[in-house]
Amino acid sequence: MFLDEVKIHVKAGDGGAGLVAFRREKYVPLGGPAGGDGGKGGDIVLVVNPRLNTLSRFQRQLHYKAERGQHGGSSNRTGPSPSSPATARSAPAGSTRT
Repeated sequence: MFLDEVKIHVKAGDGGAGLVAFRREKYVPLGGPAGGDGGKGGDIVLVVNPRLNTLSRFQRQLHYKAERGQHGGSSNRTGPSPSSPATARSAPAGSTRT
């Protein structure tokens, strides 16, 4: 079966939440900020594969979602980004996205 049009739903990963923390030291009157930023969310990349000639691979799975970044930590520690920074999907040459 030749499939030439398909509608898929794609969502990039959300970034992790930052942390609000304050440094406390004995001889520092106001301390200061010590919270870290959240990690960057994952991406979804559409890669052209010249060997493909139909969109039938997208017929089975219509929703694609990347991993989210983890939360920030205390002591200015940035949350880790996902282990796989990009989710790649193959599409035939000439495919368009809207």
